[in-house]
This record gives sequence, structure tokens and C-alpha cells, in this order.
Amino acid sequence: MSKDEKVTNAYNEDSIQVLEGLEAVRKRPGMYIGSVSIRGLHHLIYEIVDNSVDEALAGYCTEINVTLNKDNSVTVKDNGRGIPVGIHHKMGIPTVEVVFTILHAGGKFGGGGYKMSGGLHGVGASVVNALSDWLVVEVRNGEGIYRQRYERGKAVTKLERVGDTKEKGTTVTFLPDATIFETLDYELDTLALRLREMAFLNKGLKLTIEDLRVEEPIKQEFHYEGGLTSFVEYLNKNKEIINQKPIYIEGGDEVPVEVAIQYTTAYTENTYSFVNNINTPEGGTHLEGFKRSLTKCFNDYARKYNILKDKDNNLQGEDIREGMTAVISVKVADPQFEGQTKTKLGNSNVAGIVSGVMNEKLANYLEENPSVAKAILEKCISASRAREAARKARDLARRKTALEGNSLPGKLADCSEKDTEKTELYLVEGDSAGGSAKQGRDRRFQAILAMWGKMLNVEKTRIDKIYNNEKLLPVITAIGAGIGSDFDISKIRYGKIIMMADADVDGAHIRTLLLTFFFRYMRPLLEDGRVFAAQPPLYKISKKGLKEDIYCYSDEELAEQLQKVGKENAAVQRYKGLGEMNPEQLWETTMDPARRTLVKIELEDAARADEIFTILMGDEVGPRREFIEQNAHLVQNLDI
Repeated sequence: MSKDEKVTNAYNEDSIQVLEGLEAVRKRPGMYIGSVSIRGLHHLIYEIVDNSVDEALAGYCTEINVTLNKDNSVTVKDNGRGIPVGIHHKMGIPTVEVVFTILHAGGKFGGGGYKMSGGLHGVGASVVNALSDWLVVEVRNGEGIYRQRYERGKAVTKLERVGDTKEKGTTVTFLPDATIFETLDYELDTLALRLREMAFLNKGLKLTIEDLRVEEPIKQEFHYEGGLTSFVEYLNKNKEIINQKPIYIEGGDEVPVEVAIQYTTAYTENTYSFVNNINTPEGGTHLEGFKRSLTKCFNDYARKYNILKDKDNNLQGEDIREGMTAVISVKVADPQFEGQTKTKLGNSNVAGIVSGVMNEKLANYLEENPSVAKAILEKCISASRAREAARKARDLARRKTALEGNSLPGKLADCSEKDTEKTELYLVEGDSAGGSAKQGRDRRFQAILAMWGKMLNVEKTRIDKIYNNEKLLPVITAIGAGIGSDFDISKIRYGKIIMMADADVDGAHIRTLLLTFFFRYMRPLLEDGRVFAAQPPLYKISKKGLKEDIYCYSDEELAEQLQKVGKENAAVQRYKGLGEMNPEQLWETTMDPARRTLVKIELEDAARADEIFTILMGDEVGPRREFIEQNAHLVQNLDI
């Protein structure tokens, strides 16, 4: 390196850049909202809605309306107190302007504005403002209507009184900055899901969302007087229930605790935890306290009434939580979260408070409802036996593979590459397509596992049966990371798991079965974004004069391509299945990384597949009939 080059790359006082105010947010948006993808886009809406919900928590707001406008701006309106409009004593500008332009400014730092709140970092409103092309806030304080406009975080008008009113509340309209976000196309279903959640968590609060972007505006309203009880009933609406009326527990002075529990005949646990209305997917101390107390109460009751004999071991937590749907919600005055995204609660005192409330109230419930307690405990004891059987089956499977000296299934055509970040496992429907895929693949990094016949209905199967299932065991063994609580993502043998099935009803069925299996027993695969669906073509166009055949993946694409090349003398082949393609065609269309189309399966997609699966494969006939009636018109590619 030359002397001149060293000078150019000097590290001195001038190298240190200071980002003032909201510049930092625009420079590093991911630090504040997680990402600039659609999730980050939705996060902006949640931040403003959360501020309105905080008004509801404080007892001043009963209604929140969200509107998705035609120009992709969003309006959030509430009937709370309205943000204060007076001059801020320290900053010398209107308080509403402080809230929207100064980072770490808010009414939630001990100033007496809010006792409980979700937004505690004081970055919500100002971050939304910083990441918007423009934002307009309108405040109604019972006397006047006040309005101010900002562009990219900076005030471009003064706070003006524009009218009189007796109403109270705040309306925020903003347009996210298209130069920052990857898309401005909000997903109505995702937003509606969040608002429905908020309505469940705040009984009596009415939330509406209206989509004006479509020809016929869509409006949805969420309002539940039952609160958490309504929440678990909604989550279990397609399942067979053990305790028809959910167990509802409420208590705690310093930290209000609310819990709703309902058991189903299913084998999976669904527990959702919230702090100040914020979902904590990573749990935290409130969830630890809940689980500890749940295990203790049921074991104590079973011992007291001799349901568990002296020789029996205590039931484990996972036995007691099998088939349980629970929602736990706590309100903490000064919650300590891990980061701005608030995914895990850290307050150590909360675990003891939750346990205390649960120990008292759940013990009382079990005493007062012996028939429900007995029915739940029967299921727990059955789960304990199945867990023991699964352990034996797992040990047997491990011993068997060790004796055979080869742990890989016979139908697996493995690849030579050992670096998991470069390898792919194709799960292919049928031996015929599997044969073509084996011949057409790149053997260095692509492994093929042919699947045959209908897979196991995991809706009605415990984990011990899965270890003995000839259809699923090869998948488990090939991936190599175990299942259920034993699943260890660091042990996976392939970086991508790709489902490759026919574009018909049977293919869709296999994909749904696989997705449900991954969702129930290998969820980290989905969380880590390692599951994909291959998109095989539906048509091939051949025509004299064309350099190469054209493959089309939809009816629309076929029509478009025929328009381009001309229908005359064009031969169109419709692929009914992957087995109709020769190895070269399969490689060109579906396996070549340079040309193929892969769809990454998000956790939400798998959860939806799981829900549909529960409806279609569960024991409840009513939801199945309703689903078929509602969706019959959407059926395509039905082979009759």
C-alpha cells in the first residue's frame, strides 16, 4: 500500500460521523423497526395503533379505526384524550411536535401520563414520522382541532388550530417512504390478525380496519367483551374441546395477570404470551412463572386425589401442556424487554407474581371443577405414557441405525457436498418423478428423496407413532436433526428443504401434509426460512423456428407467450405430473438454480396450512363442511 493510499483511508476525528435526531433512523431503519420489508412496513402501523391502545389501557379510549387509503397512506384515528398541544416547558415547541420529532420523547417514562404502556422507548411516533414521506397529525382536545404536517421527519407547518370541536382524540395519517421500504403493499389479512389480537387483549375495545385500495372497500370490525376467553375459543374454533368453558384466571395488584386456558384432544401445545398488549414470541419471566405453576398445580391435585399413585413419577410440563391452548397477558408498569422489538420479558419479579396468582386461582378452579380436572389429567397421563413410548421408539430407531452402520434411508440419493449452506434436499412426489430428478440433478449439492403414497395424518397422531411411520421416518432421517423437543437445527444435513410435487390436487395435499408436519415437529426449519416449494411448469410451447421450448407456469403466462410467438403451428403440451418430464426438462424448469422458481414458505403460510389441515382432517364435521362450501369455487386442476 502506498503512502498516499494510507492518507486517504485515515482514521481520525473527522472519520466519526454523528447522526443527529431522526437522521439516525433514516440511516439505520432496521435498528428501530426490525427490517424494511413488509414486516417493517406493518410495524409502522402497529407503532401508531399501540399508542392509541395505550390510551385504552389508561381508560380513555374505546375505539380505534385504521384506514388503508388509495394512495397507500394509512390513517389511524382514536377517541382518546388527544396528544397535548401546549408548549413543552423544556423544548419550547408544542408537545405534539416533540412527540413526532424527538427520539426518546414520550409520556411513558414516569411523567404520570401512563401507568401501563406497550411503547416504552419513546421512539414509536418519531420513528414512523422519520420513515414517512409525509405525516399529518390532527388532535381534538374537546375545544379545538389542531393540525401539523411533517415531511421525512421534519415539521413543514406550525401546529395550527383549524376548527372547534367537543370531541377528543388523535388522528395520524402517514405515507411510508418508498425510497426506504421494499414495498408499500400492505397485507390486509396480516393487519386484521393483529387488530383482532388487540381486541381480544383489551375486552370492550372496538377496532376497525377499512381497505379503500380495492374497488369495493372492505371493512372489518373487532370487538370482544369476553377478552382472553373469547381469544382461546377463537383459536380452538375448529378443534374438539375437553373443557367447553375456558379456565379464566385474573389477579395481581402490582402486576395485573390474566390467563385463559382451554384443552383440546389435539397433541400440540399453543401458548401465546403478551406484555402490555405486545406479543412476546420468545416468552420471558411471565411465561416461566405460568408454566412452573401449571405443572405444580396439576401434579399437586393428582397426588392429593390419588390420580397419580405413589409409584408413579410426576407429570412433566410438556405432558400437562399437550393439547393446551393458553393465552397469558400481564400489565407491567416498567417492563424490561430485550431490544426495541420487545420479544422477551426480563423482569425477574414477574415470574413470582404470575406463579402466585396461578397457584391460588388454578388450585381453587381444580377443586371446584373436579370433572374438568379429571378429564384434563387423563389426557396428561396419556401424554406421559406416549412420551415414554416415544423415548423408547427413538432409542430403538437410533440403535437400529447404529447397528446398520448407515443412518440414511434407502430411497435417498445423497449429494457429495458436506457444507449445509450449499446443499439442497428435494422431497419429490412419486418414484417416477424421483427417478427423473435423480438423473437430472446436480449431484454435487442436490439430494433427492422420493416420497410415495399418502403420508401420515399428523393431526391424529402422537410423536411415538411418527417414529414408526415408513413414510415420515425417511424424511426425519434424511434431514438428520430429530423432531419435536429433540429437534436441533444445527444438525440439519441440508440448507434448503424443497418440496416438489405435481401441480394438482394430490400434489397440493402432499405439500399440505408436509407443511403441517414441519410446522408441528420441525418448526425451527420454517422460522429459519429453510423450507421451499418448487414451481414446476404447467405447459410447454414448441414451435418451429424457436431456439428453445418455452415453459409456462400459469394459464395467464401461457396466453401471454402464445400471443408473443403466435398460436399458429404452436404445439402446447400440458404437464399433468412431474413424471411426464425427462431429466433434462426437469433440470431446466425446476431444479437449475439459475432458472427455477422457488417459493420460500413463511411461518404464517405453514400456520395457515396447519389451520386448514385441522379443519379438513380433524374430527369436527361442521368446520369442514363450512370450509368446503366457502372454497369449492376456487378448485382448479381437479382430475375426475
